[in-house]
Amino acid sequence: MSTAYQIVVCGSIVPDPLQTLEPVSTPMGPALKNEMMLPAVLDPWASHALFEAAHLANSAPGSKVWLISIAPKAKLQQVMMTIAQKVPFELVALDGPAGGFTEAAEVAAILADAIKAIPGLDMKRLLVFGGWESASRGAGATMQMVGELLGITDQFQGVDQITVNTDGSLEILERIEGGKHQVSKCAGPPAVLGWATGSLPEPPNNPQIGMANMRAIMPALQRAKPAKIAAEGVTFVRVTLPKQLRETKIVKDTPAYEIAKEIVAWIANE
Repeated sequence: MSTAYQIVVCGSIVPDPLQTLEPVSTPMGPALKNEMMLPAVLDPWASHALFEAAHLANSAPGSKVWLISIAPKAKLQQVMMTIAQKVPFELVALDGPAGGFTEAAEVAAILADAIKAIPGLDMKRLLVFGGWESASRGAGATMQMVGELLGITDQFQGVDQITVNTDGSLEILERIEGGKHQVSKCAGPPAVLGWATGSLPEPPNNPQIGMANMRAIMPALQRAKPAKIAAEGVTFVRVTLPKQLRETKIVKDTPAYEIAKEIVAWIANE
């Protein structure tokens, strides 16, 4: 008998990576220049988590997927017009900043409270999905903190694949150092999975799924609760774009060992 999962995906929106991003200082702290004017997309890592969640829910009858997102309502609505056509889910919207100049601990606390507030939540069936990293909140610690606040100790980061065994246990493929993977096993929910790239392609647009989702998404956006992420006590000394530097040197018949020594010396001088 298969388990009916309750899968909560944590994911925010980020500026379209094809745009030029320029950090600026404001009275409220660091921000991106013309941030509200930049086109936005669902965080790529969160997208993988959402698609994997929908696939798992489809294979386990009775399962349900929620997407919890902290973002400005107006920008979130724009992104949902596209994402809603991909897979079925219920949106839990929180009206707050989506930028990267936030504290992971504060973001995790808000997400954990939102998960606890989901009606009919059953911890014995709960799987919390999210991005292993993030294109904006790239601290790499948010999902771990969410799990700790929920009392979930079975956590897996850098996940590329999940398989449900016949006994209900979960077999999880995790990335480790050296370009290798390790296979982890978990008895079952509750668990937290921070996804890397996953193993599934992006689903095609389905207008029928989109219409069904939007009927619930619009009311969810209207009743979105404010999410204050103050980051009090945090001071940013400077925000700048990464330095671009290109130095080209063409040589012939140089041993690989000598090239490696030169590269190491160049790095050491940076």
